[in-house]
Amino acid sequence: MGFNELNSVENYIIKQLSGVNLNTNEVSEDATSYPKFWKYKSAQELQRSVNEVLLESELKEALIRLNPEITQNPDLADEVIYKLRAILISVHQVGLVRANEEFFKWLQGDKTMPFGENNRHVPVRLIDFEELKNNSFIATSQLRIHHRETKILDIVLFINGIPVVIGEAKTPIRPSVSWLDGAHEVHHIYENAVSQVFVPNILSFATEGKELYYGGIRTPLEFWAPWRLENDEDAIAKRLGLGEIGKELSDLMHPRRLLDILLNFSLFTTNNKKQRIKIIPRFQQYEGANKIVERVKEGKIKKGLIWHFQGSGKSLLMVFAAQKLRREKDLKSPTVIVLVDRTDLDTQITGTFNAADIANVETTDNIKQLQRLLENDTRKIIISMIHKFRDAKPNMNTRDNIIVLVDEAHRTQEGDLGRQMRAALPNAFLFGLTGTPVNKADKNTFWAFGAEEDKGGYMSRYTFHDSIRDNATLPLHFEPRLVDVHVDKETIDKAFEEFKEASALTDEEADALNKKSAKMSAFLKSPERVAKIVKDIAVHFKEKVEPHGFKAMIVTPDRYACVQYKEELDKYFPEEASRVVISTLANDPLEFKQKWAVDKGQQEKIVDEFNDSLGDLKFIIVTAKLLTGFDAPILQTMYLDKSIKDHTLLQAICRTNRLYKDKSFGRIVDYFGVFDDAAKALQFDEESIKTVITNLSELREKLPGAMKDALSHFESVDRTIGGFEGLELAQNAIGDNKKKDAFANDYKFLSNLWESLSPDKVLNSNQEDYKWLSQVFESVRPASDNIGKLLWFSLGAQTTKLIHDNIHVGEVHQLEEFRLDADIIEDIFNNPDPQSVKKLEKILIKRFKKFAGNPKFKSLSERLEDLRNQAEQGLITSIEFIKELCKLAKQTVEAEKELEELLIERTPKAALTELFLELKTDQTPAVVERIVEDIDAIVRIVRFPGWQVTSSGEREVQKSLRKALLKYKLHKDQILFERAYAYIKEYY
Repeated sequence: MGFNELNSVENYIIKQLSGVNLNTNEVSEDATSYPKFWKYKSAQELQRSVNEVLLESELKEALIRLNPEITQNPDLADEVIYKLRAILISVHQVGLVRANEEFFKWLQGDKTMPFGENNRHVPVRLIDFEELKNNSFIATSQLRIHHRETKILDIVLFINGIPVVIGEAKTPIRPSVSWLDGAHEVHHIYENAVSQVFVPNILSFATEGKELYYGGIRTPLEFWAPWRLENDEDAIAKRLGLGEIGKELSDLMHPRRLLDILLNFSLFTTNNKKQRIKIIPRFQQYEGANKIVERVKEGKIKKGLIWHFQGSGKSLLMVFAAQKLRREKDLKSPTVIVLVDRTDLDTQITGTFNAADIANVETTDNIKQLQRLLENDTRKIIISMIHKFRDAKPNMNTRDNIIVLVDEAHRTQEGDLGRQMRAALPNAFLFGLTGTPVNKADKNTFWAFGAEEDKGGYMSRYTFHDSIRDNATLPLHFEPRLVDVHVDKETIDKAFEEFKEASALTDEEADALNKKSAKMSAFLKSPERVAKIVKDIAVHFKEKVEPHGFKAMIVTPDRYACVQYKEELDKYFPEEASRVVISTLANDPLEFKQKWAVDKGQQEKIVDEFNDSLGDLKFIIVTAKLLTGFDAPILQTMYLDKSIKDHTLLQAICRTNRLYKDKSFGRIVDYFGVFDDAAKALQFDEESIKTVITNLSELREKLPGAMKDALSHFESVDRTIGGFEGLELAQNAIGDNKKKDAFANDYKFLSNLWESLSPDKVLNSNQEDYKWLSQVFESVRPASDNIGKLLWFSLGAQTTKLIHDNIHVGEVHQLEEFRLDADIIEDIFNNPDPQSVKKLEKILIKRFKKFAGNPKFKSLSERLEDLRNQAEQGLITSIEFIKELCKLAKQTVEAEKELEELLIERTPKAALTELFLELKTDQTPAVVERIVEDIDAIVRIVRFPGWQVTSSGEREVQKSLRKALLKYKLHKDQILFERAYAYIKEYY
């Protein structure tokens, strides 16, 4: 017997679910598996005609079994079946999603019929969600169904005679066939040709025996997802093969799991094109939401941190969790509070809940409204912003079935506002959801939300790597740029001296003004620099972004820079191609406000227009707005010219990583140089998290002493006296500079301690004293920068102009390659500056990676590794290290020259081989030689002299190249395709 999709994959699925081996017609007694709920029946055994969707005899029996009124009068079952048939037929009029939504109301038990006494309406149950054994579970294969045409479905799972899962199996032995082919058949062919059978559908799946992916009805293929096993990280590495697919399948198809997805994790919502769509959860959303629900039901641990990477669907996770918590009978109608800390996040979350038609959702517009809802014991889902807890009274509601879900759990939630929230709701459950935990002592998400019982500080983690592996988000590509800026310091100093004399400034005033004007933004906003960058953006956008149908965001240093960029961009694109989205302040000039102010309604319209692929708007220009909570999958490239760090940086760059048709990565073009910060922001080391938590425990012990020291300066002062009298008494107690300095010293130590510990409950009892000390400190602190500030308002514009006139901008460079030649090596050898040595080390590592397949470079790379180890262990002096490093660098340059001479004469095949070796990853098939052979053979057949200058020739060669790459499943790698095609154009 050979291997095909029927005997290898399809029959394996049936055996895994039901224990029946169709290859040998034996029933397995596998004690290690969970009890086999699914009973196998062949398609011929099912009592149905080819155009019937429901197994009506099974369904009728279930209705009689589960509904007392129908038990008494079994004929009533026919009335229910008639109603269900009508929904199946309606699919042609209302569409598949609306028909599925209507059928789900019946499946979930939300529908009633007048079957009670005196025609009283009673709920009708099609499924028993509590006792699984009260339901029938049938698995079948090769089910023939006729609708518009006849189709044969590989796997169909019925619950109580209702088809709820459709599966498509593909052959495991043809490299050109994958789960994607199966998903394509389900989504594009079966859902249209036999749509009635999908009306009751919970989910569909496809597999070729190596990977298992699933999706809901009308889910585009790029949003199908893999199912992962909880806490099965080792298996992820060895996940190819039927054994692993079997585990995932058994887990996903367990009746308890399917019924949970049916009841609590199926959302019907409206997208921005006003189309009805269905959403089912990805694994991490299902796992995260259920962990929240389980923790609340157990009631022992009152907090937890969900750490899921940006873009992996935290808003939907909150919707699923809130929906399930509200449905849990054991929780006795809980209140679920969803908290955000920015207006744009508020808009996003509210939009997600409203679009999904979740019942009993209340959005609070002000503090009083929120307080009234809590004091009135409102039992709903309340969406609010954290700052609405300001001035909240302690013990506002002491119920223990209040659950708070905090979105982007960092910043304000960890400070005093967070503490006020905890004091107002002392017995509530607090769950933080974040993609960017701030791992620093003064703002530590793990300390604020992570429970000590949770390993690593989090109850659910879904990393950057996980989200890319599962296609939940896209990889990020960085394109660093270097902008040459030459500052003519002598001319600036001279001009400034003249300016100082003309304005009759004192030395102190001149210093203050100088300090203010020398800030980074003055350099960044130099008109010449902005002009050069915008020119680079225009070229880049037209070449790399616009042709693929994507859009871009420009992030500038401040609000005035946004306007500068807009005006410059209008020279290259129509005015309607870009919009500025900024806040205006009360003190802004009237003209600026009139021209650039954007209110909430206008911002929503701009975002809608940006999301419209046919709209004229191509660029959004921002400085702070829309860097968080802005979901626009069409955004592929961010042009970044601003200093941002930590979670803000990570949130900003992840605006580009959302899935979108034909989009394979998000791109950041970095004009400021934040790349290193981005790398750091992605690294969270569990050991350092533990250290921070330990350190915070030590700080807690220091608090009483620090508070005592700060208060000791005011022992004779009655702190109950308010107003100017009380303040004067306090100031007199630290009358001279020596006393003020001593107090300032103690207060600063206390202040740092307070910031680090907030929002710990230990601070509550010291709140009044700390507030009093802070007010006293502010009242005696010197006014730090008033001279500079006042002068800036009157003279700032002239100073800035003076600087801009003397900043000269060269070219904008793309930073891809480091330069490495004999002169540089010699220079490092003679002047061993640590910075240069480090740079040389980095250059060598990059070079060795480039030639990874070449044995000569491999040996050089090993020598470098050995050299670094010796230096780290102190076996060689730093001078010896530099000498050896330079020697290695010289040999690298020589090896490169030899390779260059070899490649001058290289054949087309050799050029392609080098390309594949350069781009090879762990996922690339090992048979590079065969890939190149195939491309070479296929291109030689279709090419003809001068093919490069004819569109038909180019089309033929591109088609052939795609075909060759498809065989090895590399056809989706756009970079590989473009580079390979460029080589073919050059060498064939």
